[in-house]
Amino acid sequence: MEFFCYHRDRPASLALRHELLEEHWSYMDGYAQEMIARGPTMADDGETPTGSVHIADLPDPAAARAFAFDEPGYQAGAYRDVLLRRWRNMLGRTMWDFPGGPTDGNRYLVLGLGPVPDAVLTEPAEQDELIAYGPLLSDDGTTWLGTAALVRAPDADAARAVLPAGRYADIEVHNWQFGGRS
Repeated sequence: MEFFCYHRDRPASLALRHELLEEHWSYMDGYAQEMIARGPTMADDGETPTGSVHIADLPDPAAARAFAFDEPGYQAGAYRDVLLRRWRNMLGRTMWDFPGGPTDGNRYLVLGLGPVPDAVLTEPAEQDELIAYGPLLSDDGTTWLGTAALVRAPDADAARAVLPAGRYADIEVHNWQFGGRS
C-alpha cells in the first residue's frame, strides 16, 4: 500500500529541524527501499524548509502511522501537523525515475483537497513534467479525498494547472525539492 505523508513545520522550528537533520535522514534511510518520493517543501526564498514530503510503499495503515509519528522531527515537536493518506502511484515510478532529474527546473508539491461533489479523478494527459501523481484516499482505499502531485513547472501557477480548476475545495502549491542525502 502506498501512502502520502506531509509533515508541515511548526513556526519557529527551523533551528530544531537543523539540529535533527541527521536523525531525520538516518530514520528515512531505514525506509529507502519503500520510498517513492521524498523531499522538503520550501518558503519562497528557496532556502527555508516549511515541511517534509514522503511517499512510501508500506504494509498497512498502522505501519504508515508508525512511519509518520515515530519520525524524529515529529517526536521532537518540529511539525505543527501531519497529513497522512493512502495514495495510489498513477505513474508507476519513483522520483528517481523522473527523466528530468533532481535539479533541472522549478519543482512543486500540488495538493488538491476536498474534491467537490461529482468530480472525477482523471490522469493528466500531459505527464512529461509529473514527478509523482496520485489520489489521496481514505485508509481503506475506497474514498477519494484529494490528489497529490509533485511536478516540474516554470512557476506556481503552471504547477497549479496540473489539477483541474473547480474540482477541489482548495488547491495548495508549495515549492518542493528532491530530498535525501546529497
